[in-house]
Amino acid sequence: MTGQVRTVDGRVAGRRGQATRQKLLDCLSEMLSSSPYRDVKVIDVARKAGTSPATFYQYFPDVEGAVLEIAEEMAKEGATLTELVAGRSWVGKSGWQAAEELVDGFLGFWRKHDAILRVVDLGAAEGDKRFYKIRMKILNAVTNSLTDSVKELQSKGKVDKDVSPAAVAGSLVAMLAAVASHQKGFQSWGVKQAELKPNLALLVHLGITGKKPTK
Repeated sequence: MTGQVRTVDGRVAGRRGQATRQKLLDCLSEMLSSSPYRDVKVIDVARKAGTSPATFYQYFPDVEGAVLEIAEEMAKEGATLTELVAGRSWVGKSGWQAAEELVDGFLGFWRKHDAILRVVDLGAAEGDKRFYKIRMKILNAVTNSLTDSVKELQSKGKVDKDVSPAAVAGSLVAMLAAVASHQKGFQSWGVKQAELKPNLALLVHLGITGKKPTK
């Protein structure tokens, strides 16, 4: 943890205080993996962390405030998703590799942060601007880079000039997010993870280049 960590009343937390605060966040993250967000109570988080509700309230105003802290940290990691796309070539075999790595990285990020992303999606769907901004920060990391990729292909005459780069990129990222949040559901359709990735990569490649991939 970098920088100064402060309590709710503005005091700078010491090393032990920072450790306690982080333990509360870790316990909350663990609980979100097994319990509905609305069912998580301060007293349960504090008990799991081996401390008291009073200590919890020293660092967070409520459960939602702590959840937002976890979500913000997750969004910082999500910003690195842009590395999956930025500067990549979508021509020839390189294009297929770019599509595969984007799908793999995107689905992997969603699996890793599944619990907190479900809460973010719920908050955003209910109109909470704080959760909406976090969700958009993650999606923008990929959307902006994909938009640039389509623009570059257009400039080289490889994509029709009537195509809207932002519309294509946004649609593909929205599709990726929907699929990523529904990964377990594909099993009920008889689709294995090993089958999902290449077929999703095919759709991404077609969307960006308008062509079947060269493998």
